[in-house]
Formats: sequence, C-alpha cells, structure tokens
Amino acid sequence: MNKSELIDLLASKSGTTKTDATKVLDAFTQSVTETLAGGDSITLIGFGTFSVSERSARDGRNPQTGETIKIKASKVAKFKAGKAVSEALNVKPKKKTKK
Repeated sequence: MNKSELIDLLASKSGTTKTDATKVLDAFTQSVTETLAGGDSITLIGFGTFSVSERSARDGRNPQTGETIKIKASKVAKFKAGKAVSEALNVKPKKKTKK
C-alpha cells in the first residue's frame, strides 16, 4: 500500500474528504518524525511503539569492488508492533469442512 492508497482508505473509513485525511496523515508523520528526532519514543497502546535505536560504527564491504569500508554510527527508527497488531497478523484462517 502506498501513501495515496492509505489516504483513500483513511478517508473512506473516517467519512472525511481525501484532503482532510491527507492533512491528518501528514500531521501524524511529521509529529512522529519530530518526536523521534528529539530522542523520545511514542507508544500507542495496542498498536505499537515507535522508538530510536543507535547503530554502532562497523566495517562493511563495497559489493562492487570488495573493498572494506567504514560505516559510521547512526540512529535508526524502529517500530515494535503491539499486542493487537501481532494477534491480528497471526490469526489462523478457519479450515473449511467438507460435507
């Protein structure tokens, strides 16, 4: 699903216009980005947690030349799914019974 498909889905489920859904999605993504950039995490009970993780410096390899390169330490965004999302992903479909 891409952003425009998500906007369509949000608009239809919330009964709002695509313009309003776009504003809400943009405000949400901007707020999450700013919060993570500030070093804080965001927890949405049942949905999941957005957090920042630090990746240490390490040696890597250029796949074209095979040359060893230094990869700098960096911060990366992480998402850990909450219980409701995890359970929804792991629902087993009901088996069809033959009659």
